Amino acid sequence: MDKEKMGTQKVLSLLIELSVPAMIGMIVNAIYNIVDRMFIGNAPELGSLGLAGITVSYPVTLILMALSLMAGVGGATRFSIALGAKEYDDAKYYQGNALMVTVIFGVIFMVFGNLFMDPILTILGASEKVLPYASAYLSIILYGAVFQCVAMCGNNFSPAQGNAKNAMISQLLGAGFNIVFDYILIVQCHMGMEGAALATIGGQCLSMIWQLAFLFGKRGIIPCRLEHMKIKKHYTYMIMKTGLPAFLMQLSTSVLNIVINGTLGLYGGDLAISTVGIITSVQTLMLMPLTGMTQGQQPIISYNYGAQNYQRVKETLKYTIIGATCLACLGFIAIQLFPAMIISIFNQEPEIISLGQNALRIWFICLPLVGCQTMCANFFQAIGMVKQSSFLNLLRQCLLLIPLILILSWLFGLYGVFVAVPIADLIAFIITVYLIQKRLKTL
Repeated sequence: MDKEKMGTQKVLSLLIELSVPAMIGMIVNAIYNIVDRMFIGNAPELGSLGLAGITVSYPVTLILMALSLMAGVGGATRFSIALGAKEYDDAKYYQGNALMVTVIFGVIFMVFGNLFMDPILTILGASEKVLPYASAYLSIILYGAVFQCVAMCGNNFSPAQGNAKNAMISQLLGAGFNIVFDYILIVQCHMGMEGAALATIGGQCLSMIWQLAFLFGKRGIIPCRLEHMKIKKHYTYMIMKTGLPAFLMQLSTSVLNIVINGTLGLYGGDLAISTVGIITSVQTLMLMPLTGMTQGQQPIISYNYGAQNYQRVKETLKYTIIGATCLACLGFIAIQLFPAMIISIFNQEPEIISLGQNALRIWFICLPLVGCQTMCANFFQAIGMVKQSSFLNLLRQCLLLIPLILILSWLFGLYGVFVAVPIADLIAFIITVYLIQKRLKTL
């Protein structure tokens, strides 16, 4: 694998080479939770209560994802910058230490999550009816914490190693396993929430094995070795520091889900929680291609920033903004034209379809702006500007959306939650565009 391709190959072709497999992989990765919800929502013995159980437990898995991304995104960013600066020994330790950190996070999360399962779910808004469903699902998911952490870390290093297709294949394998065994365990064996969870962690385990085989093999730019996994303070600190914005973004999403679930429980009960669980699944499917594009953008920007080739940095950002905006507009059109059809894929109860189609349209009014905002926020992450990236990642979720949800729900009830989302998207877009223009002038 050519170590110099990030700085020599045409930007557009390189971006397509890295982004398209990552986008496909991220869409497939979104299927993990979505397929679970589809099978559970349509299972007669589970239905809306099963959907509410997954929705309530989702913030826990988001926190685990946040820890994985802190190590994966932080390590891959430092790895790419080190490659651009020709510091190959540093790149090896950034990769090895990032993998070791994810393993540690996974083990800690598994132990403490299972010890305090019921109190956590109660705090997250699980009612007496929903708690057994949520507990049955999450208790098994937590035993696969290490699988998820290592697989996600590897999915960030594959594009950084110049092989985005590897991440795509890893996610295809995991999602394929998940879909097949969801059908077997839920529909055929009637294992309910436990079946959905077993199918999910089985797919994550398969993805982890594939990624480890790649990272320790000879197909990448720099193979990982056990000696590089020995924790060193400097590398671990830089990984955690650089990955902090990604961590804060996912953590804020978890906090946001907790606030939303609590507010929905207050103004709409379990039915509203189930409905918004479907909407967040749709949101995940809409945003995953954008996340894949950031994975393609990150190594190119990081490498060329490290090599001080700022023209290629700007060119990469321009192409990703255009591509992300086009994707977001396609998603917006589909949602506005076919909301009832989209909701009915997950659940066909009339009350959920009636509430869901209206909520879905309101929720995604400003989706066309989200593509640009996402690429620009990731730009600061890719060049190692932690403070700016952290601020932008917290801006929409915590600084804007949570206060808006609390205020507007108090004023307008349930629909105040839905209206808060596009307002936060619009304000975050305006602030992000201002900051990115200011930064680009200094390059």
